[in-house]
Amino acid sequence: MRPTLSPLALALAALMLGACTPASQDATADAAKAGAAAPATSEAAPNASAAAAPAQSPADPLDAILAGDWRDPANAARDAFRHPRETLAFFGVGPSQTVIEISPGGGWYTEVLAPLAQGKGRYIGALNDPAKASSERATEYHTKANQGFRDKLAARADVYGNASVVEVDPAAPVFGEAGSADVVLTFRNVHNWVSDKSLDDKLRGCFLTLKPGGELGVVDHRAAPGTTLEAMAKSGYVTEAFMEERARAAGFVLAAKSEINANAKDTKDHPNGVWTLPPTFARKEVERERYAAIGESDRFTHRYVKPA
Repeated sequence: MRPTLSPLALALAALMLGACTPASQDATADAAKAGAAAPATSEAAPNASAAAAPAQSPADPLDAILAGDWRDPANAARDAFRHPRETLAFFGVGPSQTVIEISPGGGWYTEVLAPLAQGKGRYIGALNDPAKASSERATEYHTKANQGFRDKLAARADVYGNASVVEVDPAAPVFGEAGSADVVLTFRNVHNWVSDKSLDDKLRGCFLTLKPGGELGVVDHRAAPGTTLEAMAKSGYVTEAFMEERARAAGFVLAAKSEINANAKDTKDHPNGVWTLPPTFARKEVERERYAAIGESDRFTHRYVKPA
Protein backbone atom coordinates (compact mmCIF):
# COMPACT_ATOMS: atom_id res chain seq x y z
CA MET A 1 0.00 0.00 0.00
CA ARG A 2 1.50 3.32 -1.07
CA PRO A 3 1.75 6.07 1.60
CA THR A 4 -0.59 9.02 1.16
CA LEU A 5 1.10 12.42 0.99
CA SER A 6 -0.56 15.33 2.69
CA PRO A 7 -1.33 18.48 0.68
CA LEU A 8 1.44 20.23 2.58
CA ALA A 9 3.99 17.55 1.63
CA LEU A 10 2.90 17.80 -1.99
CA ALA A 11 3.25 21.57 -1.84
CA LEU A 12 6.78 21.41 -0.51
CA ALA A 13 7.69 18.73 -3.06
CA ALA A 14 6.51 21.09 -5.79
CA LEU A 15 8.62 23.86 -4.29
CA MET A 16 11.73 21.69 -4.35
CA LEU A 17 11.12 20.83 -7.99
CA GLY A 18 10.62 24.50 -8.79
CA ALA A 19 13.80 25.44 -6.94
CA CYS A 20 15.83 23.23 -9.29
CA THR A 21 14.96 25.56 -12.16
CA PRO A 22 16.50 29.06 -12.50
CA ALA A 23 14.03 31.73 -11.48
CA SER A 24 14.13 33.37 -14.88
CA GLN A 25 13.21 30.16 -16.77
CA ASP A 26 9.58 29.50 -17.62
CA ALA A 27 9.48 25.74 -17.99
CA THR A 28 5.96 25.67 -19.33
CA ALA A 29 6.71 28.25 -22.01
CA ASP A 30 9.93 26.47 -23.00
CA ALA A 31 8.09 23.20 -23.35
CA ALA A 32 5.47 24.84 -25.54
CA LYS A 33 8.16 26.39 -27.73
CA ALA A 34 9.92 23.05 -28.08
CA GLY A 35 6.70 21.37 -29.13
CA ALA A 36 5.96 24.06 -31.68
CA ALA A 37 9.45 23.75 -33.15
CA ALA A 38 9.33 19.96 -33.58
CA PRO A 39 9.02 18.92 -37.24
CA ALA A 40 5.78 17.26 -38.30
CA THR A 41 5.97 13.65 -39.50
CA SER A 42 3.75 12.09 -42.14
CA GLU A 43 4.05 8.53 -40.85
CA ALA A 44 3.28 7.54 -37.28
CA ALA A 45 5.23 4.85 -35.45
CA PRO A 46 3.32 1.75 -34.23
CA ASN A 47 1.30 2.54 -31.10
CA ALA A 48 2.32 6.19 -31.46
CA SER A 49 -0.78 7.42 -29.66
CA ALA A 50 0.31 5.60 -26.50
CA ALA A 51 4.10 5.91 -26.80
CA ALA A 52 4.17 9.58 -27.72
CA ALA A 53 1.75 10.91 -25.11
CA PRO A 54 2.81 14.48 -24.24
CA ALA A 55 4.71 14.86 -20.98
CA GLN A 56 2.95 16.85 -18.28
CA SER A 57 4.33 20.30 -17.58
CA PRO A 58 5.98 20.78 -14.16
CA ALA A 59 3.50 21.85 -11.51
CA ASP A 60 3.45 25.53 -10.68
CA PRO A 61 4.54 25.79 -7.02
CA LEU A 62 2.03 28.60 -6.52
CA ASP A 63 -0.85 26.20 -7.18
CA ALA A 64 -0.05 24.29 -3.99
CA ILE A 65 0.92 27.41 -2.03
CA LEU A 66 -2.25 29.34 -2.75
CA ALA A 67 -4.26 26.28 -1.68
CA GLY A 68 -2.10 25.74 1.42
CA ASP A 69 -3.80 25.02 4.74
CA TRP A 70 -1.46 27.51 6.48
CA ARG A 71 -3.15 30.45 4.75
CA ASP A 72 -5.66 32.41 6.80
CA PRO A 73 -9.03 31.85 5.06
CA ALA A 74 -9.72 35.59 5.29
CA ASN A 75 -6.48 36.24 3.42
CA ALA A 76 -7.19 33.64 0.76
CA ALA A 77 -10.62 35.20 0.21
CA ARG A 78 -8.89 38.39 -0.94
CA ASP A 79 -6.94 36.75 -3.76
CA ALA A 80 -9.51 38.10 -6.21
CA PHE A 81 -8.50 41.65 -5.21
CA ARG A 82 -4.77 41.19 -4.59
CA HIS A 83 -3.94 38.85 -7.50
CA PRO A 84 -0.91 37.19 -5.89
CA ARG A 85 -0.17 34.79 -8.75
CA GLU A 86 -0.16 37.48 -11.43
CA THR A 87 1.59 40.04 -9.24
CA LEU A 88 4.50 37.77 -8.30
CA ALA A 89 4.85 36.63 -11.90
CA PHE A 90 5.09 40.27 -12.98
CA PHE A 91 7.77 40.90 -10.36
CA GLY A 92 9.65 37.79 -11.51
CA VAL A 93 9.76 36.23 -8.04
CA GLY A 94 11.16 32.69 -8.05
CA PRO A 95 11.86 29.93 -5.51
CA SER A 96 15.65 30.29 -5.51
CA GLN A 97 15.84 34.02 -4.77
CA THR A 98 16.56 36.06 -1.67
CA VAL A 99 13.40 38.13 -1.23
CA ILE A 100 12.95 40.91 1.31
CA GLU A 101 9.42 42.07 2.07
CA ILE A 102 9.29 45.45 3.79
CA SER A 103 6.62 45.96 6.44
CA PRO A 104 4.73 42.68 5.86
CA GLY A 105 2.07 43.62 8.42
CA GLY A 106 0.03 40.58 9.41
CA GLY A 107 1.76 38.46 6.81
CA TRP A 108 -0.71 38.40 3.92
CA TYR A 109 2.05 38.00 1.32
CA THR A 110 4.31 36.18 3.79
CA GLU A 111 1.94 33.23 3.54
CA VAL A 112 2.84 33.01 -0.14
CA LEU A 113 6.41 34.30 -0.35
CA ALA A 114 7.95 32.38 2.56
CA PRO A 115 6.77 28.94 1.39
CA LEU A 116 7.98 29.78 -2.11
CA ALA A 117 11.47 30.28 -0.67
CA GLN A 118 11.37 27.05 1.31
CA GLY A 119 13.53 25.27 -1.27
CA LYS A 120 16.73 27.07 -2.20
CA GLY A 121 15.55 30.60 -1.58
CA ARG A 122 15.33 32.90 1.40
CA TYR A 123 12.53 35.11 2.70
CA ILE A 124 13.22 38.05 5.03
CA GLY A 125 10.50 40.13 6.64
CA ALA A 126 11.71 43.66 7.44
CA LEU A 127 9.94 45.13 10.47
CA ASN A 128 10.25 48.44 12.29
CA ASP A 129 12.50 48.26 15.35
CA PRO A 130 10.33 49.14 18.39
CA ALA A 131 13.38 50.61 20.14
CA LYS A 132 13.71 53.17 17.34
CA ALA A 133 10.04 54.16 17.26
CA SER A 134 9.12 57.82 17.46
CA SER A 135 6.75 57.51 20.43
CA GLU A 136 5.85 55.24 23.32
CA ARG A 137 2.62 54.34 21.59
CA ALA A 138 4.51 53.34 18.44
CA THR A 139 6.95 51.29 20.50
CA GLU A 140 4.08 49.35 22.05
CA TYR A 141 2.43 48.84 18.67
CA HIS A 142 5.55 47.54 16.92
CA THR A 143 6.54 45.35 19.87
CA LYS A 144 3.19 43.60 19.76
CA ALA A 145 3.01 43.43 15.96
CA ASN A 146 6.55 42.08 15.59
CA GLN A 147 5.96 39.37 18.17
CA GLY A 148 2.77 38.39 16.38
CA PHE A 149 4.67 38.09 13.12
CA ARG A 150 7.35 35.92 14.73
CA ASP A 151 4.67 33.74 16.31
CA LYS A 152 3.11 33.26 12.88
CA LEU A 153 6.41 32.01 11.47
CA ALA A 154 7.13 29.76 14.45
CA ALA A 155 3.69 28.14 14.34
CA ARG A 156 4.44 26.50 10.99
CA ALA A 157 8.16 25.81 10.81
CA ASP A 158 7.42 23.23 8.10
CA VAL A 159 6.28 26.07 5.85
CA TYR A 160 8.25 29.06 7.12
CA GLY A 161 11.50 27.31 8.02
CA ASN A 162 13.62 29.44 5.68
CA ALA A 163 12.03 32.70 6.78
CA SER A 164 13.76 35.23 9.00
CA VAL A 165 13.10 38.66 10.46
CA VAL A 166 15.15 41.85 10.55
CA GLU A 167 14.20 44.91 12.60
CA VAL A 168 15.23 48.25 11.13
CA ASP A 169 15.38 51.88 12.16
CA PRO A 170 12.51 53.43 10.17
CA ALA A 171 14.45 56.69 9.84
CA ALA A 172 17.65 55.03 8.56
CA PRO A 173 16.62 51.59 7.36
CA VAL A 174 19.20 48.90 6.58
CA PHE A 175 17.29 45.91 5.28
CA GLY A 176 20.30 43.64 4.83
CA GLU A 177 23.89 43.48 3.67
CA ALA A 178 24.68 45.65 0.67
CA GLY A 179 24.03 43.81 -2.59
CA SER A 180 22.47 40.79 -0.87
CA ALA A 181 18.89 40.69 -2.18
CA ASP A 182 17.53 39.61 -5.54
CA VAL A 183 14.13 41.20 -4.99
CA VAL A 184 12.69 43.72 -2.54
CA LEU A 185 8.91 43.94 -2.34
CA THR A 186 6.49 46.23 -0.56
CA PHE A 187 2.73 46.08 -0.73
CA ARG A 188 0.55 49.06 0.20
CA ASN A 189 3.16 50.78 2.34
CA VAL A 190 4.29 53.70 0.21
CA HIS A 191 1.35 55.86 1.30
CA ASN A 192 2.45 55.41 4.93
CA TRP A 193 5.99 56.46 4.01
CA VAL A 194 4.60 59.52 2.25
CA SER A 195 2.66 60.37 5.40
CA ASP A 196 5.62 59.97 7.78
CA LYS A 197 8.09 61.46 5.28
CA SER A 198 10.31 58.36 5.22
CA LEU A 199 9.81 57.36 1.57
CA ASP A 200 13.23 58.56 0.39
CA ASP A 201 14.97 56.81 3.29
CA LYS A 202 13.14 53.55 2.54
CA LEU A 203 13.99 53.70 -1.16
CA ARG A 204 17.66 54.36 -0.45
CA GLY A 205 17.66 51.35 1.86
CA CYS A 206 16.10 49.21 -0.86
CA PHE A 207 18.64 50.35 -3.43
CA LEU A 208 21.59 49.61 -1.14
CA THR A 209 20.37 46.11 -0.25
CA LEU A 210 19.62 44.97 -3.81
CA LYS A 211 22.19 43.30 -6.01
CA PRO A 212 23.08 45.12 -9.24
CA GLY A 213 20.28 44.17 -11.60
CA GLY A 214 18.02 43.37 -8.64
CA GLU A 215 14.40 44.47 -8.67
CA LEU A 216 12.08 46.48 -6.46
CA GLY A 217 8.37 45.64 -6.68
CA VAL A 218 5.82 48.17 -5.43
CA VAL A 219 2.04 48.00 -5.15
CA ASP A 220 0.05 50.88 -3.70
CA HIS A 221 -3.22 52.77 -3.87
CA ARG A 222 -3.26 54.96 -6.98
CA ALA A 223 -4.21 58.63 -6.71
CA ALA A 224 -5.55 60.64 -9.63
CA PRO A 225 -2.85 62.52 -11.56
CA GLY A 226 -2.15 65.91 -10.05
CA THR A 227 -3.14 64.98 -6.49
CA THR A 228 -1.17 67.12 -4.04
CA LEU A 229 1.31 65.66 -1.57
CA GLU A 230 -0.91 66.82 1.30
CA ALA A 231 -3.92 65.03 -0.18
CA MET A 232 -1.86 61.88 -0.73
CA ALA A 233 -0.79 61.82 2.90
CA LYS A 234 -4.38 62.27 4.04
CA SER A 235 -6.17 59.93 1.63
CA GLY A 236 -3.74 57.01 1.39
CA TYR A 237 -3.63 57.29 -2.40
CA VAL A 238 -0.31 58.04 -4.17
CA THR A 239 0.21 59.26 -7.73
CA GLU A 240 2.26 57.10 -10.04
CA ALA A 241 4.26 60.16 -11.10
CA PHE A 242 5.34 60.83 -7.52
CA MET A 243 6.34 57.20 -6.98
CA GLU A 244 8.39 57.20 -10.17
CA GLU A 245 10.04 60.51 -9.30
CA ARG A 246 11.19 59.36 -5.87
CA ALA A 247 12.35 55.97 -7.17
CA ARG A 248 14.47 57.68 -9.84
CA ALA A 249 15.93 59.97 -7.20
CA ALA A 250 17.05 56.87 -5.28
CA GLY A 251 18.80 55.51 -8.38
CA PHE A 252 16.17 53.12 -9.72
CA VAL A 253 15.08 52.69 -13.32
CA LEU A 254 11.42 51.96 -14.03
CA ALA A 255 11.33 48.61 -15.83
CA ALA A 256 7.59 48.06 -16.26
CA LYS A 257 4.10 48.91 -15.05
CA SER A 258 1.10 46.63 -14.79
CA GLU A 259 -2.64 47.05 -14.41
CA ILE A 260 -2.94 43.71 -12.58
CA ASN A 261 -4.26 45.44 -9.45
CA ALA A 262 -6.32 48.14 -11.11
CA ASN A 263 -9.95 48.79 -10.16
CA ALA A 264 -11.85 51.18 -12.41
CA LYS A 265 -14.77 51.29 -9.95
CA ASP A 266 -12.69 53.15 -7.36
CA THR A 267 -13.52 56.85 -7.58
CA LYS A 268 -10.89 57.76 -4.95
CA ASP A 269 -13.04 60.48 -3.42
CA HIS A 270 -14.19 58.66 -0.30
CA PRO A 271 -14.80 60.47 3.02
CA ASN A 272 -12.24 58.39 4.90
CA GLY A 273 -9.81 58.00 2.04
CA VAL A 274 -8.78 54.53 0.93
CA TRP A 275 -9.75 53.15 4.34
CA THR A 276 -13.40 53.71 3.44
CA LEU A 277 -13.20 50.67 1.15
CA PRO A 278 -12.81 47.03 2.08
CA PRO A 279 -11.20 45.42 3.89
CA THR A 280 -11.11 48.29 6.44
CA PHE A 281 -14.62 49.75 6.01
CA ALA A 282 -13.76 52.81 8.10
CA ARG A 283 -17.39 53.96 8.07
CA LYS A 284 -18.49 50.62 9.54
CA GLU A 285 -22.08 49.99 8.38
CA VAL A 286 -22.61 53.38 6.71
CA GLU A 287 -23.07 52.67 2.98
CA ARG A 288 -21.22 49.42 3.49
CA GLU A 289 -22.94 47.71 0.56
CA ARG A 290 -21.93 50.53 -1.75
CA TYR A 291 -18.27 50.32 -0.78
CA ALA A 292 -18.31 46.54 -0.88
CA ALA A 293 -19.60 46.75 -4.45
CA ILE A 294 -16.63 48.95 -5.38
CA GLY A 295 -14.22 46.42 -3.90
CA GLU A 296 -10.67 47.09 -2.82
CA SER A 297 -8.76 50.13 -4.05
CA ASP A 298 -7.40 50.91 -7.48
CA ARG A 299 -3.66 50.15 -7.25
CA PHE A 300 -0.60 50.72 -9.37
CA THR A 301 1.97 47.96 -9.74
CA HIS A 302 5.54 49.04 -10.59
CA ARG A 303 8.73 47.10 -11.16
CA TYR A 304 12.00 48.99 -10.77
CA VAL A 305 15.57 47.83 -11.43
CA LYS A 306 18.85 48.72 -9.77
CA PRO A 307 21.20 49.33 -12.72
CA ALA A 308 23.89 46.67 -13.16
